[in-house]
Amino acid sequence: MKKSPKIKLRKYLAPYWFVALMSPISMFVEVGVDLLQPTLMARIVDEGVLKGDMAAILSTGILMLVLSIFGGLGGLAAAGFASAASQNYGADMRNDMYRKVMSLSFSQHDRFSTGSLVTRMTNDVTQLQDFTAQALRMFFRSPLLFIGSIIMALRLNPKFGLVILAILPLEALVVWLMVSKTSPLFEIVQKRLDKLNAVIQENVIAARVVKVFVREDREVRRFNESNDSLTDMTLKVQRTMACIMPLMTILMNAAVIAVIWIGGLEVNRGAIKVGEVMAVINYLTQVMMGMMMFSMLFNSIARARASAVRVREVLSADPEIVAPGGDSPAVTAGAVSFRKVSFSYKGQEGDAVLQDIDLDIRPGETVGIMGATGTGKTSFINLIPRFYDATEGCVLVDGVDVREYDPAVLRRDISVVLQKSELFSGTVADNIRWGNDAATQEEVEAAARIAQAHDFISALPEGYDTVIGQKGSSVSGGQKQRIAIARGVLKKPRILILDDASSALDLATEGKLRRAIRENMTDMTVIIIAARVASVREADRIIVLDNGCVVGFDRHEKLLESCPVYRDIYDSQMRGGEAK
Repeated sequence: MKKSPKIKLRKYLAPYWFVALMSPISMFVEVGVDLLQPTLMARIVDEGVLKGDMAAILSTGILMLVLSIFGGLGGLAAAGFASAASQNYGADMRNDMYRKVMSLSFSQHDRFSTGSLVTRMTNDVTQLQDFTAQALRMFFRSPLLFIGSIIMALRLNPKFGLVILAILPLEALVVWLMVSKTSPLFEIVQKRLDKLNAVIQENVIAARVVKVFVREDREVRRFNESNDSLTDMTLKVQRTMACIMPLMTILMNAAVIAVIWIGGLEVNRGAIKVGEVMAVINYLTQVMMGMMMFSMLFNSIARARASAVRVREVLSADPEIVAPGGDSPAVTAGAVSFRKVSFSYKGQEGDAVLQDIDLDIRPGETVGIMGATGTGKTSFINLIPRFYDATEGCVLVDGVDVREYDPAVLRRDISVVLQKSELFSGTVADNIRWGNDAATQEEVEAAARIAQAHDFISALPEGYDTVIGQKGSSVSGGQKQRIAIARGVLKKPRILILDDASSALDLATEGKLRRAIRENMTDMTVIIIAARVASVREADRIIVLDNGCVVGFDRHEKLLESCPVYRDIYDSQMRGGEAK
């Protein structure tokens, strides 16, 4: 998969630099107050409590209260600014990822699983978003608190620096060990989350199939296996991370004991006051807290780094099907030609799906495509709107190589109706208008009549304004196909491709559909993939595919005489009473 060089995710934060900058600035206020509080507490003890001076206790206490309010406001502002910057950062990143996913070719969608793409655009972006919010605060709070507390402690008595020098390397070692162990585990967690999402998506989409085959127990077991696998790995990460806190706490308590011991000796010598020892303990606690914040931040970095790699894989993927640049020709007549075309899917081994195909489809002609399952029928039609590019040779539309068209211009004049009809949440009319947003109600109804859908739509509770469920769950398979065909017809394309799009229709309804298309769209090239001879026998010509090769291309009657493969299909269906 081609990749663009060095996609920088930080660019998504650049438009919000002012809001992002205000977060650490506000954090300065909060940290400054935190650094002053132990010194002020020492003053209360040494000048107020020990000397019995209530005025000093009261004045210093009020000062601490006022500073605490300012510090709290600074913390709230820092959190608000960080949240605003990170939320916009994540939203822009998701928008770009979605646009990129929409621009990828079919082959790239084949390599990125749907479950993985969903995880990357949701969970992975959320991880980066949360990390950004945390980093804008903790990347500044932790070092400021850490360094400031050390300076304040040393200012009171340099001997406490010995304790700090002894503890810091041990804490750094703990942090490094935890980060080195958790970084690779986070990548595994995200991959297992991909797998879980894929299982969920498959079973939600195919819920009817699961129930029809009574496979609920099997799918529940499959879900449980994926869920348990994710849970086990997540627990492994969490157990590793959980070791940080007790280890850091042990080191912190050891440091406090050392400070109390040194401080007691210094108090006895009169070199330091009791309140100052308390202040140093507080500062040392803040040093340890700063170090723990660092450790948590490094764990967040490990998790965010795993997500960043996955996000970059999507953002860095260059679309394989792109416009050639310059003015694009337009489809005017609807002629289609294959010139020595062979095609293989990427990573495929063995023979090509299509092999050395050379033929011409005339403008306005109706052409059927027949062949056994797996002979390359869908692959054949996918090359015309350039969903895939031919491996060898070229596909021409109106005498122009499809690679010279802007894909949007080419597909604007080609309608493809698939066997599996995809409908969207909304009204029936909304779904049909996917073919033409500006279509009038009369045009929508005219397309539905051609597709033999008008009668059943009119019988719905709200007619064309009836809201259908997600993926068309509230209509039957045949009704979905007819709505999809109406959508394709409303587009008024130069080329209409029906990929077994009438498989759910009875022969009588399918016959009416063919006649309506022939009578109302006389200048349109129609290509029909079908499993039934009855669906294509009236076509101007029929392409017969066998193992990726064209073994026949003629009228129904001629093929019966000259093409054994077609004759076998016809005879098998005649015995079954289908080819009438």
